[in-house]
Amino acid sequence: MISFLDLQGINAGCRDELLEACCRVIDSGWYIQGHELIAFEQEFAAYCGSRHCIGVANGLDALTLTLRAWKEMGRLREGDEVLVPANTYIASILAITENRLVPVLVEPDEHSYNLCPEKARAALTGRTRAILAVHLYGQLADMPALSALADTHNLLLLEDAAQAHGASIDGCKAGSWGDAAGFSFYPGKNLGALGDAGAITTDDDELANILRALRNYGSHEKYRNLYQGVNSRLDEMQAALLRVKLRYLDVQTALRREHARKYLEGIRHPDVQLPHLVREDQHVWHLFVVRSGQRAALQRHLTEHGVQTLIHYPVPPHQQPAYAGWGACSFPLTERIHDEVLSLPMGPHLSADQVDTVIRVTNAF
Repeated sequence: MISFLDLQGINAGCRDELLEACCRVIDSGWYIQGHELIAFEQEFAAYCGSRHCIGVANGLDALTLTLRAWKEMGRLREGDEVLVPANTYIASILAITENRLVPVLVEPDEHSYNLCPEKARAALTGRTRAILAVHLYGQLADMPALSALADTHNLLLLEDAAQAHGASIDGCKAGSWGDAAGFSFYPGKNLGALGDAGAITTDDDELANILRALRNYGSHEKYRNLYQGVNSRLDEMQAALLRVKLRYLDVQTALRREHARKYLEGIRHPDVQLPHLVREDQHVWHLFVVRSGQRAALQRHLTEHGVQTLIHYPVPPHQQPAYAGWGACSFPLTERIHDEVLSLPMGPHLSADQVDTVIRVTNAF
C-alpha cells in the first residue's frame, strides 16, 4: 500500500537531531516558556518575514486568541462579522464563533478553492470588521487583492496559514501578508511537531504583547493577571523539535512540488479534475486534491490497487450538527466541492516510483 502520509519515514531523515533536541530539553530541567521556545519563535518569525512569533498550543488557539486579542484592543466587538470561505475546515469557523463574532460564509473561487476577493467584496455589510483568508491545501489565497480590499474598507486581515508554511507571492511568505496569521504544527502539517502545537505571526507590537499574556493565563508576570486568559503555551519539547524540522522545510517543500508537477503532467483521466496552480511559489502542496463526480468509485479503485487516499473534507461547516442553527443555508459550489474532492498521497516520503504508480492507477480508473 502506498501510504497517504508516512510520518515515521519523514521523521527518520532527521531522527538523530530530533533525539538530540529531546535530550537537550530533558537535561535542561526547563520545560515551559524557556530558551527553546524563544529560539523557535525568533527563527520562525524570521522564516516568515514577520516581527513577532507567539507560540501557542495548537492552530485553533492561534486563530481564536488572535481574534480575542483584537477584542481586548477594541478592534473587534461581539456581533461583528468576519468574512470566511464556506469550504474551509471547521476550525476557521470555531475560532470566530468562540469569540461571539459572526462568520459570514463566502463561496470560494472555483479554481483555487480559496476566498474569492470579488465574492468577499459582495458580502461586505456595515458590520463587517475582518477577513479570515484560509490558504487551503497549501496554496496562498489572492493576498494582494484581499489586502487591498481590507485596506480600502479598514478591515482586519487574518491568515489561516495552517496548511501553507513557506508558500509565498513575490517573495512574501504566508504569515507576513495579514495583520496576523495563525499556524498549526499538527504532526501531519508540512512543518509538523510530534504532538499538538501552533503559533501566531504578526508585525503588530501591541497585538504580540497581548497574545503573550493571553496564552499564559492573561499574565506577563506570575500572579499578576491583566486579562482573563487561557493556558495555551507551546512547550519546550515541541519548540525544540520544530527548530530541527524547520531546517528541513524548504527541502521537503521542493520534493512536494516535484511530486505535484509529475501528478499535474501525468494524470490525464477525463473524470479526474486536477488542482489549479496559479504559480509555483504560491503553493506548498500540503495536499494534492483532485475532484471527481465518481469519487466513491475512484477512491475504491485506488484502494483496491494499493493507493491510500483521504477526503479533505467530506462535510462543509454549514452542514455540521454543531452549526445546525444555520438551517437552510445553501452554498452550492462549496457543497459540490465537498462531495467531489479526494486527496492523493502527497509528501516528502513518496518515491518517484510511487508517484508514477499513483499516476498509472489513477489513469486506469
